[in-house]
Amino acid sequence: MLAFLAARAVSGVEEIDNRAYRRTVRLRRDGREHIGWIEVSQAEKKSALRVVMSPSLAETGPEILDRVRRLMDVSANPVEIAAGLGRLAKSHPGLRVPGAFDGFEIGVRAILGQQVSVAAARTVAGRFASALGTPIGSPFASLNTVFPAPEKIARLTVDHVARLGVLAARSRSIIALAGAIADGTIHLGPTPDVAGELKKLRALPGVGEWTAQYIAMRALDWPDAFPHTDFGVMKALGETNPERVLKTAQPWRPWRAYAVMHLWRSLHA
Repeated sequence: MLAFLAARAVSGVEEIDNRAYRRTVRLRRDGREHIGWIEVSQAEKKSALRVVMSPSLAETGPEILDRVRRLMDVSANPVEIAAGLGRLAKSHPGLRVPGAFDGFEIGVRAILGQQVSVAAARTVAGRFASALGTPIGSPFASLNTVFPAPEKIARLTVDHVARLGVLAARSRSIIALAGAIADGTIHLGPTPDVAGELKKLRALPGVGEWTAQYIAMRALDWPDAFPHTDFGVMKALGETNPERVLKTAQPWRPWRAYAVMHLWRSLHA
């Protein structure tokens, strides 16, 4: 989990060392905005996560813990999932799907990651956060920015975003996503209506199936999300035809998001 998050960590917003995940936080509660930082690590003497948060987030404690549970996929049942995936999960039966602490942030990062490497997407995401986010002080030198809120991004023009090195088409997508979240049209969090949210995501300019499925996999907590056109997934399966990829993945339902994690991991075995 830490290795996955470290490879995608947004500069200024996230920090991962060999024992902990840290990030800045923006939450709105009862009309008030709360900004601060959290640290998540493995508890020393039991199978649990230890969460530390800045005093500024004290009033949001229950929501912080809920978001950490989703980010770290705490509710997953590895035994049940491994049984459903069969041989695919044999080497790493406890592999989980990293979720989203902030759905909008994951949505932006998914759009920035369209058809580029993980490293390239991470670089642009850091530039985006640094230019448009909120400065913050913390005990950690590398945590100094809070990812921008959708309400702020929705008011920008394409030129505002494009000047950060983002293609104009992706800039439009990000602004459209921000507007849809700000006005409540789209909710990027756990939902009983995944199909409905996917339909609304696909209706946004520049949001295709890969982007929608990746967002569903991480922000919507959908265990059966499957970005079947993903280059890494196709490479791991030795396939070039997306339809054959879908057919191959049928036996893994409803755990295809976990299958994706195993396929990606196999590329680095």
